[in-house]
Amino acid sequence: MRIALELAETLATIVDEGTLDAAAARLHLTPSAVSQRLKVLERQVGRVLLVRSKPVRPTEAGYAVVRMARQLALLEHDLLLGLGADDPDGTPISVPLAVNADSLATWFLEPLAELAGSQPVVFDLHRDDQDFTAGLLESGTVMGAVTSRARPVAGCRVVPLGVMRYEAMARPEFVDRWLPDGPTGAALARAPLVDFDRRDDLQTDWLTERGVDPALPPRHFVPASADYARAVRAGLGWGLLPRFQSTDALAAGELVGLGGPPMDVALYWQQWNLRSPLLDAIASGIVDGARRLLRQPGR
Repeated sequence: MRIALELAETLATIVDEGTLDAAAARLHLTPSAVSQRLKVLERQVGRVLLVRSKPVRPTEAGYAVVRMARQLALLEHDLLLGLGADDPDGTPISVPLAVNADSLATWFLEPLAELAGSQPVVFDLHRDDQDFTAGLLESGTVMGAVTSRARPVAGCRVVPLGVMRYEAMARPEFVDRWLPDGPTGAALARAPLVDFDRRDDLQTDWLTERGVDPALPPRHFVPASADYARAVRAGLGWGLLPRFQSTDALAAGELVGLGGPPMDVALYWQQWNLRSPLLDAIASGIVDGARRLLRQPGR
């Protein structure tokens, strides 16, 4: 059995666009033609590849085919560049990557901008918690990811990026109101805190380290990195911030540290284990950018 690249690319486009109609518009085909390609592909592999939900969702077999399509598209792009040829349809290759919100808000975009200025590439960024981005690699949704997982995902290679250190911060007026005698256990059990989302466990871990039941404090949820930092600076609650998001506010007296243990999150770059000049250039830029800002072991 051989899978036609055109059919696999059609499935990947459906997954990217979320519906058959949107995929048809992108491929300049009719929806019935896209549906027919999908049926042919499913007959070839003998598996259902797509759950017809809104948006559509690949099955486990569908994820495997999508991953193959993305890998072949990347290899074809590298081959054409190596031959000095242009992409057949004149469009840059789209590279999907996964990244955690704090990296995206601070250091991650600059190396991508440098690369986009010199390579025919566009980036499709997927934001998720660093504990979950590796799952997007496993599914074939992305080609590379910033992750907290040190062990390589199957079929991937991993490079350490450094450590993002978080420290507990609050606005002085918030401290005066909620923590007048300092961050005691009793006060922290009552003081509102800010979580990024319901999968953010940094504040929970910090409270646990101090012997405070993390189920007690009221919680705000602010699911955007820059807005999260603004919420803490505004006094909505206390929260853990990386130092390069809090240095200026500390110097201006807009924030004060609560002390306690800093929370260190080690970050890694994982990408498909393909010998791709483009993917290697992306990795090199991301690793260099991260190591300029993140804490490095022994430093």
